[in-house]
Amino acid sequence: MLTPKKVKHRKWMKGRSREKGVESRGTEISFGSYGLKSEGTKWVSARQLEASRRAIIRYLRKGGKMWTRVFPDKPVTKKGAEVPMGGGKGGVDHYAVAVKPGRMLFEVDGLAEEAARDALRKAAAKLPLKTKIVKR
Repeated sequence: MLTPKKVKHRKWMKGRSREKGVESRGTEISFGSYGLKSEGTKWVSARQLEASRRAIIRYLRKGGKMWTRVFPDKPVTKKGAEVPMGGGKGGVDHYAVAVKPGRMLFEVDGLAEEAARDALRKAAAKLPLKTKIVKR
């Protein structure tokens, strides 16, 4: 799974939810012919991204290339089960990426249109937000 090799601060603050904002960077198809674009706001975990990546890879065995346009660098902490209040912040449980509407998540190239759409549809099913498939 994707995790940062080295981080300056082990634990981050949660940050505020940006429900109304839209993405300003990474909104266009840059590498491939087809892309999976976010239509919602959510934290996407490294596990969810990995599951989506594997779903796409299954279709790419016939040939083609894939690009992942997001990286989970936000540490998400969690306290153990039945731990009383206090005692500080919990340990880092997993890493996530905060995705806003308009963000390109994955891109594929070198596949027929139907295969590319199938691959991206399967990947979208593994993600916790609404997405749409876009064409260059």
